[in-house]
Amino acid sequence: MAGTAAALVAGCASTVTMELPTIPKPRLEKIPVDVAVRIPAEFHDFTHVEEVLGRDTWTIELGSSNARFFEQLFGHMFRTLVVLGPDDDPRDFEFDALIEPAIEGFEFSVPAQTQTNAFAVWIRYRMAVYDSVGNRASSWTVNAYGKSRKEGLGGSDSLERAAILAMRDAAALIIMQMEKVTRIRDLADGPLDPATAEPGETLAGADTRPENDEPESVIGIFAIGGIDDAAE
Repeated sequence: MAGTAAALVAGCASTVTMELPTIPKPRLEKIPVDVAVRIPAEFHDFTHVEEVLGRDTWTIELGSSNARFFEQLFGHMFRTLVVLGPDDDPRDFEFDALIEPAIEGFEFSVPAQTQTNAFAVWIRYRMAVYDSVGNRASSWTVNAYGKSRKEGLGGSDSLERAAILAMRDAAALIIMQMEKVTRIRDLADGPLDPATAEPGETLAGADTRPENDEPESVIGIFAIGGIDDAAE
């Protein structure tokens, strides 16, 4: 009995290792910009660990799958794409614009917290966009949401699905809004006038010459909204 009680107090540990989600090719013309994407190490290796209700510990390994997902997304969106490693010097590559994603926030909920039959995931991304010489052109926050009903005893598969739906929700928002919000197309015409660049930040290694809302899903680009219909 003592051993059983100790096990109940200790709770359990669950690890969610993300598989690479696929994204359908959007039914849109590619933006005529040659793009580089640099995945920082903290993005590629992102892992979220959280104890829920003082009992169950969840570990979500989001990073490498998330990084490959964004590489796939930008490959669909832009004329050409080159992927830079964390230690690559952007001056060694030719591009019109460089995108550097970051994860600014990650939250999730499990059925025991919400008294529902669903897992939910919220991810807050930031997309920093730089011109070809390292001036920051824009910095854009993308809030994404995914929800999936509980399946099985442990729920790891359901939480993984909720995270995938959140990633796909972010993809839909990026496809629909990135060009308008960041004006990345303008960078195909050459580097920014320094007077129009965002102050205070340049791309590391570059030439230094002169809140959690549920975003709506996008239908008609691809059917990958952030809410699992089976959960409703």
